This record gives sequence, structure tokens and C-alpha cells, in this order.
Amino acid sequence: MAKDRKTPKQGGPRSAARLAAVQAFYQLLMADEPDVDKVVREYIEHRLGAEIEGDQYVDADAAMFEDILEGAWNRRDEWRAKIAGHLNKDWNMGRIDKILIAVLSAGSYELAARIDVPTAVIINEYVDVTHGFYERAEASFVNSVLDKLAKELR
Repeated sequence: MAKDRKTPKQGGPRSAARLAAVQAFYQLLMADEPDVDKVVREYIEHRLGAEIEGDQYVDADAAMFEDILEGAWNRRDEWRAKIAGHLNKDWNMGRIDKILIAVLSAGSYELAARIDVPTAVIINEYVDVTHGFYERAEASFVNSVLDKLAKELR
């Protein structure tokens, strides 16, 4: 179960892009009529690097944010199938919180498409994002699933 949201550790523009992509993906999952182009514009114009409710956000790498969000969202059915294939037999996608689906989808896209980024960096970054929302068990879950996906996708 999600805990009260805490601010993830301060990172650079690429870390901020990953966090924003996960948040935006979650926003799209929750929308009645999701529009990825609208959400990309909203984040780039109003959220990345902004101060919101007293929190100053790191200025994210906007191009990387857009790439990850669009790649994760536009191929979400593919990622869901791959993620489902690496769950323990007692688990299914319906049991996974939507924010974890967002984390795993963004991580899956990056593992498949961003071969310029080392596998360990991608996994560690998404584990760090997960720590911003959950306790240790969920971060371990993300680490395990992304590690299995890395073996398949790379």
C-alpha cells in the first residue's frame, strides 16, 4: 500500500525526467480520456522545474521526459504483457498499484529503447522513484521485475 508521498532524493535532470514521466503516466492512467500530447505539454510548460505547493522541482530533461512518457504510454499494452510475464504465479496485473504499473512501464520502455543508458542505472533510478512513494517491499518488487525484464529486453 502506498505511504504518504515523500519527496524523492534530489537528483539531476535525467532523474527528474524519470520521476515526471512516472507521475504523468499515472495521471494518464487515472484520466477519463487520456491525451498523452496534452499531458506532455502540461508538464513541459507548467511542471518541470516549477515550484508547486512549496516544493521546488528539479528542472528535468524535457526531451528525455517526453521520450520516456510517450514510449511507455504508446506501448503500454506491450509493457503490461511483458511485466505480467515476469510476475510470480500468485500475482496478476490487477493486483499491482497503478503507480507501480507506471514505474514498471517507464522502466520497461527505457530498458528496451534507451540502450545508451546502462541497465543498472535504469533499474536503480526506478527503484529510487519507487522509494518516493512506497516502503521497501515495493522497491524490491520493482527491482526484481525490472531485473527480469532487462534479461529479456537486453
